[in-house]
Amino acid sequence: MSKHARAGSRAPRPSRTPGASRPTRRNRAAGARCADRASRGSRPVAFAAVLGLLGFGAGWLYLAQDPPANAASLAAADARPKAAERAARGVERDPFQGLPEVSEQTRAKIPADSRQLILVTGKARDSSDSTAALYTRPAAGADWAKSDSWPARNGAKGWSTERTYGDLTSPEGVYPLTDAGGLLPKPPGTKFPYDRNASFVASGLGVNGESLRGSFDYVVAIDFNRKTGVSPLDPTKPEGEEKGGNIWLHVDHDGPSQGCVGIPKAAMQKVLATLDPAAKPVIVMGTQGF
Repeated sequence: MSKHARAGSRAPRPSRTPGASRPTRRNRAAGARCADRASRGSRPVAFAAVLGLLGFGAGWLYLAQDPPANAASLAAADARPKAAERAARGVERDPFQGLPEVSEQTRAKIPADSRQLILVTGKARDSSDSTAALYTRPAAGADWAKSDSWPARNGAKGWSTERTYGDLTSPEGVYPLTDAGGLLPKPPGTKFPYDRNASFVASGLGVNGESLRGSFDYVVAIDFNRKTGVSPLDPTKPEGEEKGGNIWLHVDHDGPSQGCVGIPKAAMQKVLATLDPAAKPVIVMGTQGF
């Protein structure tokens, strides 16, 4: 076989573009490395994209379950009881409502809207010695809390549920407190209608012969057989003269009274500075457990 015949039997080589170089083994290796780098560089991008999708899904779930709102709209939409109310519901009520010295029947007579109360507790049915205490409560229906207490005196012959004029007893019961007055100017902070009048001077002597000087420096009228909304000096007795009247809370004169309740002068100043007509104050008075 001729040399030319063998040459003609070989497959023809592909033609190259003029100026193009044949890829070398080194160039092919370099290309592979670049492709590997590109593949590795795309991995963090893909991972970040996955994290982004997960974060978006979690945020969407949060929004679906608990949409954001400002404080005002949350307060308006929240119909649940306030925290203080929820806590109060869990507190066991005092069966005596803070007044263990008073019977259930007497507690029932205390107006539901009263938030201030003076409790006068007599030592005994026929005793003129007693204790006066100031109570308050934050709202109607809440339990009473004592804030102050003082020694007190009542009628010389103790207490009566059917008082008559001149029997020297104090009327047992629950009575509103609405009007005040006295010989001296009203203490700072006094909210009651206050009649400063020179007629607030006691004449004569007390039951035990003691001086009555200064007894009416400050008084608060106890609404027993009296017209309300007027000076404690008003003599009107709507239920008749036979029951007596002009029963006051006033300054103690170191002796029993004819029916009033006496407490120290500083206590009277505190009472006048504390009692508020808007709180519907009352006085509850009688022997312990009445």
